[in-house]
This record gives sequence, structure tokens and C-alpha cells, in this order.
Amino acid sequence: MISFTNKKFSLLQTIIFSIIIFIVTFSFTHKWESAQINEKNDTVADAFSCNYKIKRLDGLKYVRPILFVEDKCESENLMGVKQTISQIIDRYKTNDGVTNTSVYLREYSRNEWMAINENETYEPGSLFKVPVLIAILKMNEKNAGFLNKKIKYEKLITLNKNVAYVSKTIQLGQTYTIKELLTYMIKYSDNAATILIENNMSTQVLQKLFSDVGIEVPNVYAAKYLFNIRDYSIFMRIIYNVGYLTAESSEFAAELLTQCDFKDGIVKGIPDNVILSHKFGEAGNQIEKQIHETALVFLEGKPYLLTIMTKGSDNTKLCKLIAEISSAVYINVNNQERSI
Repeated sequence: MISFTNKKFSLLQTIIFSIIIFIVTFSFTHKWESAQINEKNDTVADAFSCNYKIKRLDGLKYVRPILFVEDKCESENLMGVKQTISQIIDRYKTNDGVTNTSVYLREYSRNEWMAINENETYEPGSLFKVPVLIAILKMNEKNAGFLNKKIKYEKLITLNKNVAYVSKTIQLGQTYTIKELLTYMIKYSDNAATILIENNMSTQVLQKLFSDVGIEVPNVYAAKYLFNIRDYSIFMRIIYNVGYLTAESSEFAAELLTQCDFKDGIVKGIPDNVILSHKFGEAGNQIEKQIHETALVFLEGKPYLLTIMTKGSDNTKLCKLIAEISSAVYINVNNQERSI
């Protein structure tokens, strides 16, 4: 026979258990609701971490492809390499005339990122050739065969700036297809080929590219156009993600970028057998030099994007800094456990 006291105790247990269940359920439901997508601006609040934004391509009738996911929190897993890179930068500032350096790293197997000095702006120099490449490929998608258009190099093109890194260039009087000019523009960073391409490129297509990815649209008449590290990295991200261009065009862009013949920066920091799609740029003036490089590094099982922008008094020292940062990143990513 159960006593009244036992019944009373059993009832009290039931009430307490019900209260606990209610609290846990409410807490989980509240967190789940906070993690839902806001359809108006595609912002997602992760119940257990931070917000991120899904950037979609507008302008299509029925679908909105995802260009990239802009998570707002840096990865705790990358704080070690961030500290290492910061120490490297400080050493070069103290000893080698470096005035500013910015770094953006996105590790794709875990989709984690970190940035250093991300609000500093830089003249892109030849890094601007990557959005030009994307714009030309977009034009080819809309007008099949555009890459086969032939252009004759009839008038010598001279630039009013000193270029430290000179490679192969197109020859006066020769005829080239747009596709061949793209090779000279990316592989050899040839400015003459780039100008011929830009003369045949729709300004509207280029400006729409910037608008589509959420970056300030460039004024084609402005003397300068500046980037910060995160904004510029978007162009490499949309090539890798395949969303703005077709898979075929994105693959073409990535493969062409593997042919870039600049070897003094990121390439020096990784083993010879690791493939990378990359582009460098130089800018600045006689007093302050700027050397930049961006790369998709196809480390097996652990691909990553690394963009480095630098300012200082000596191009050689800036290249050495980029190579040392590249080495630190490679060692860190390579030593991480592969995500399942």
C-alpha cells in the first residue's frame, strides 16, 4: 500500500520533471528559431555560434544561385596561424621597411577563415586582371565564340608606369584571339594584352560583376580603385565555388590561373608538387611599393584560399614576406586533421 506521503513526493517529482522538460524545450526552440534564415536578406543566425550571410546571384527568373556564404566569425582553429603571421609581419615592419600587410585565409575543408588588417585598402595593380577575366568569360557565355574573336595588335601600347616584373608580351603587328590574349594577361601579366582585351570588353558586364557580388562598382574613369583584402578575395571565391560562371568557365579560369609564371611569392612557400591557381599584382610609386598575390592552393584534402597584400619600400622584401607567410599557412593547414 502506497502512503499519502509517497504519493505527494511522487507528484512533486512529476511537477519538477515537467518544469525541466519545459525549460529545455523552450531553450532549444528559441535557439532553433534564432537559427532560421531571414528570407528578406538571407542572413542566418547559427544557434550556437555567430551570424553569416548567404550571397545569392539575382537577375534570374526562377533560381538564385549561391555565390558564397559570408560567415562573420573568424575560426578559433586559425588563431594560432594568425598569431604566427602577425609576428612575421611585425618583424618585417621592424627590420625590412614594410609599412602595411593584410592577409585573408579561407580553409575550405572546414570552411573556416581568418583575416589580418582587413580594413586597409590597396591599389590592386594586376590583381584587377582576375575580375577582367571573369567578365570576359561571362561575355563568352552570353555570346558563344567570343573567345575566338581575332584582334590585331596594330598600335604600340605604352604605359606611364614603371613595372618591376616583366615577362612575355604580345608582338606588334600580330593577330591574336581573345583566348590567346587572356593567356598573355594571366600567365605573363602582359599589360598590352590586357588593354586589347579591355578595349573589347563591355564595361557594363564588368560593373555588373562588382554589383552582383556586393562590391562597390568601379568608376572606369577614376585614376585609382582600391580594395581591401576580404572584398578582393571574393573573386577567387566565386571561381572556386562555381556560381557566377558556369562550371566550364570556372574550370577554365582556375586552370589558366595555374599557369601564372610569378614564382617569387606564395609559390616559394609551398612544395613544388602542390598545384595552385594564382595571380600577383604590383602597384604604388617610387616611395611606397605594393606587391600582392592571391592563390587557390589545392593541397590534397585541404584546399585553401590565401590573399596577401603588402606595402613597403622594397619589392624584394615584400616578396620575401609573402613567401614566408605562405610557408606558415601551408605548414599550419597541412598539419591540421582532415575534416570528415
